[in-house]
Amino acid sequence: MKKGSYIIFEGCHGTGKTTQSKKLVEFLKKKFPGKEIIWTREPGGSEIAELIRKLVQGTNFTEEIDPVCEAYLYAASRAQTLRRVVSPVLSKGGIVIQDNSFITGMAYQALTRGLGLENYTAINEIALGDFLPDIIIHLDLSLQVSTTRTFDKDGDRFERLGIEFDKKVERSYKKISKLPMFKGKWISVNADGEISDVFNKILKRII
Repeated sequence: MKKGSYIIFEGCHGTGKTTQSKKLVEFLKKKFPGKEIIWTREPGGSEIAELIRKLVQGTNFTEEIDPVCEAYLYAASRAQTLRRVVSPVLSKGGIVIQDNSFITGMAYQALTRGLGLENYTAINEIALGDFLPDIIIHLDLSLQVSTTRTFDKDGDRFERLGIEFDKKVERSYKKISKLPMFKGKWISVNADGEISDVFNKILKRII
């Protein structure tokens, strides 16, 4: 089967991943009218995955969710969307643009929450399979700016954990960008500026 292109957007919350990833979808649809081009997100992207998203990110529990439990929930969402949404498009040579991915979990669960990369990899070995991105667009923006932006309207408890947590996530992304598995795939884009200006920066790096 012909494999399409799998492009993911990464970065701390408030960097504009959703906005820029959706703009890229619209741009590519005009540029390649004959291709199937979709936008999806993680967690989410399918009926089951969206319910998991609401459970793990938008539900207030009286007990703290354990990092291992959290990672398994995200892995379940990931397994469903990759196989039911992403794979059919890629197998036909289409393009998938995704807002967040397993790399988000590496930054949040594995490094920042202390689960560890080895444990995180073990949990996701089957869920992820061989669905690795062709391009990783990391939006880099100072926390002084990103933390003032609008929160996820559907609720995301990570956005309420404060600046110190965000600093740890930022450092985690820097460590992840240097991993050998992402060599030649990782593109860091300065996300400061107007939406159109940032989008043009992205296009210059990938088109």
